[in-house]
Amino acid sequence: MISPTIRLSVSDDIIGWFDVIGPYLFYAAVFGLVFAGTGLFIGAFIPFITGDSLVFAAGLVAAAHQDSINIFVMVIGVGIAAWLGDQVGYTLGRHFGRPYLDKRQGKWLQRAIVRSDQFYERYGWWSIVVARFVPWGRVIIPALAGISKMNYYKFFSANAVGATLWGCGLTLAGYFTYSIPAVRSAVYVIAIVVITMSVIAGIRTWRANRV
Repeated sequence: MISPTIRLSVSDDIIGWFDVIGPYLFYAAVFGLVFAGTGLFIGAFIPFITGDSLVFAAGLVAAAHQDSINIFVMVIGVGIAAWLGDQVGYTLGRHFGRPYLDKRQGKWLQRAIVRSDQFYERYGWWSIVVARFVPWGRVIIPALAGISKMNYYKFFSANAVGATLWGCGLTLAGYFTYSIPAVRSAVYVIAIVVITMSVIAGIRTWRANRV
């Protein structure tokens, strides 16, 4: 679990961007980083700058600079960027990752692919939603869903729900935290719940793979 102190430190750095680059470039930076976090797999290397801290800080900036940053534009933009990033990750996994793996002939690899296919058929929808709240999970899971050829429409809907809950939810949490400090405590409670859910999902994956 990431230390709250680290998260707040990163958020403070992101908030400082606004004074340097102004509102329009701030919009572009936030949307671009959210998209690149999963669409270009950058989140695997810098999860804090492309993840929770970024969108939470974006909400704080929108609250502090309401004359320059429109919270509705920020919320909708973050949600769309998050959704698009996962869609790209899924597409890359399905059209490039799966053909590459299908050419490998190792029995262990082929068995792992079959089990992964079965898992996404059974539990894939919920895993996509939960993964949005796990730093490295949100980067890897969409690509794995594509590699496992998860039904596109199931992925589409799960991605939309995850992007909305994560992107829009955390941005609004940052916005309201600016005027209602108690919201920050609620965010940490939600984070604990999500992490617990991710652990449960991991146990279910392990049990499914034993079958």
